[in-house]
Amino acid sequence: MNKIVKDALVLTLITLIAGCALGLVYEVTKGPIAKAKEESTQAAYKEVFDSAASFADLENFDASAANKIIGEKGYTDGTITTCEVTDCVKALDASGNLLGYVVTMTSKEGYGGDIVFSMGVTKDGTLNGYSITEIDETPGLGMKAKEDKFKNQFKGIKATTLEVSKTASESENTIEAISGATITSKAVTYAVNAGLVYVNSLLQGGAS
Repeated sequence: MNKIVKDALVLTLITLIAGCALGLVYEVTKGPIAKAKEESTQAAYKEVFDSAASFADLENFDASAANKIIGEKGYTDGTITTCEVTDCVKALDASGNLLGYVVTMTSKEGYGGDIVFSMGVTKDGTLNGYSITEIDETPGLGMKAKEDKFKNQFKGIKATTLEVSKTASESENTIEAISGATITSKAVTYAVNAGLVYVNSLLQGGAS
């Protein structure tokens, strides 16, 4: 009995020490992790809106309301979420004038999991492109969604709906899929389309 009690006390002590150690590590690392994430986010904003002098939170941004807007256009049926709007900021010039919006999208349709990216859209509805901040696709295939060859197809387009094709097309509304990674290509394009729907609602005064 004494041995059982002793062993139980030892295990309890080990558990307490391990818990304290994990808590200490979390406290030490959460600051640098948050800072690195913020720097990554700001870099993504700047990549998709390099003409902006600064970025400001969109007043009264409501993710639920934003996703209701894209849901009404068929990008979610309320039970199966294929993509979602997670944030939106305003791109401003040096005088504080609005240049457009940067929307953060999460696609749930990636081959390896969620794909998170920011996309920039000007006031006249021109897509500036996108910048991925989180992705876990197959190296050499889906990971090419981060490369310029695929990304550049999304720059300078005025469109409300983009389509994916396995072959090149002269139409600016058609995105040539990454070879061997059609799922990733469609996941990104689909989420970009949803983001355009949301921004169009902002430009038309239909969302706050």
